[in-house]
Amino acid sequence: MSNIKESLILILLGPPGSGKGTQAKIFCREFKIPQISTGDLFRENISKETPIGLQAKTFIQEGQLVPDEIVLGMLYERISKPDCQNGYLLDGFPRTITQAEEFAKYEKRKITVVNLDVSDEELIRRATGRLICRQCGAIYHSTSFPPKIENQCDICDGELYRRLDDTQEVVENRLRVYRAQTKPLEDFFQKKGILKKINGCQPADQIFSQIKLASALK
Repeated sequence: MSNIKESLILILLGPPGSGKGTQAKIFCREFKIPQISTGDLFRENISKETPIGLQAKTFIQEGQLVPDEIVLGMLYERISKPDCQNGYLLDGFPRTITQAEEFAKYEKRKITVVNLDVSDEELIRRATGRLICRQCGAIYHSTSFPPKIENQCDICDGELYRRLDDTQEVVENRLRVYRAQTKPLEDFFQKKGILKKINGCQPADQIFSQIKLASALK
């Protein structure tokens, strides 16, 4: 069992398919801190019809972006809970420079930002070869992690399928948007001296070890 001697705030950056989800689950399980997704916070507050959730719902229904103050309000309420006392991992936040600036003012504890660096070519290869089980959701890859029987899940024998948006054209566009939106955030955290770049093409256990090292954890 791992212990955290001081609070740990970890922000994971990386394009779709870079392995953020895998690393987040490993990290949170190892260090017993919550993974906080702003998307999940939206859904929870809207379903519970909290005051801030109702505010967010109005903007979403009108097809508008939810203002940063509402996003931050939901986040601050969540990280004030007891399970965040020893730290937490942020998933999908921040998305804008304003969010990053306001969060840096609010959170006085140590913040570590890790960027998983993977080339566009590798990300496209990962996405276009991805196979998902319709029944249990298990994920395979046509070349690097194929099922034992073609188009059949090893776990439940369910049918495997490719997502409609896992085409090269869609993935390339998704990556262009991500790079444009994220570059300013990388520069922001780089200037603050808290950004660590890690090669996301390594085996998962090696990436995890380097994230721990970047976070000054053993």
